[in-house]
Amino acid sequence: MTDIRKDSVTFLDVDDGDSGQRLDNFLVRILKGVPKSHIYRILRSGEVRVNKGRIDASYRIQAGDQIRIPPIRVAERPVNEVPPGSFPVVYEDNALLVIDKPAGVAVHGGSGVSFGVIEQLRKAHPDWKYLELVHRLDRETSGLLMLAKKRSALVKLHDMMRANVPDKRYLALGLGSWDPSNKSVKLPLFKFHTADGERRVKVAEGDDGQFAHTNFSVIERFADFTLVEAHLRTGRTHQIRVHMQASGCPIAGDEKYGDFAFNKELAKRGLKRMFLHARSLSLPHPLTGEPLKLEAPLPAELEGFLKKLRN
Repeated sequence: MTDIRKDSVTFLDVDDGDSGQRLDNFLVRILKGVPKSHIYRILRSGEVRVNKGRIDASYRIQAGDQIRIPPIRVAERPVNEVPPGSFPVVYEDNALLVIDKPAGVAVHGGSGVSFGVIEQLRKAHPDWKYLELVHRLDRETSGLLMLAKKRSALVKLHDMMRANVPDKRYLALGLGSWDPSNKSVKLPLFKFHTADGERRVKVAEGDDGQFAHTNFSVIERFADFTLVEAHLRTGRTHQIRVHMQASGCPIAGDEKYGDFAFNKELAKRGLKRMFLHARSLSLPHPLTGEPLKLEAPLPAELEGFLKKLRN
């Protein structure tokens, strides 16, 4: 992609990989570090032009379009603010990248985090023309994370996710005994923000919530815990965490929806993170249709805690 100049007008030619994308979303992606408010301001003012004409933010760009971008001034950032990142690769080709994300790493910057997986990978691979998150994992959740290396792959993967095609399964350790008859949890979820601006989710009352469905199966029982497999049927924010909390079996180590007092005891016993891991993913390849069955082993710290429980 052509560098965006801060002291003169830049002209960009749209290729097939970006064709069909909304103009505002395209600009947000390429103008890294520029506030969205400024991007929409230059769109409204007509400083951004497509094929020499004023254009609406919702216009879907086409291959062959020429986009005029005015001089953009961005606050200087410290050199090496985002360190290049390397993560275990589970699958990679020219369209799709699947990594095994460690716990404690955000998938993207924001909400008090200056950078995440996506920024670190872009820094490490400046030769990659395109890289976008397909979905998200909570910062404290480990496991399989999909990223698209082509926009055509991203569009197809989003279509598949809306149709609930990917089979995504997680391992979670719940506090207490999971009711074996509780195999299908369908509780609508409502997103809100606390007084200090933190994002939270709760089971909705009335018609305010979004439909959410998780299937659970018991893998192993312990005296005070149950290891379960969670099979996502929808992909709502914090879905597994809130569904397990509402079912009387919150996830061990969950700082938002768990047993806060018991979490301190768990830390002393060696569990210093949330026990939630995206273990397996099955789906057809977005471009070739080849069936993909991917797995990420349980991290050593979680496997070690299970061994302690078994002993």
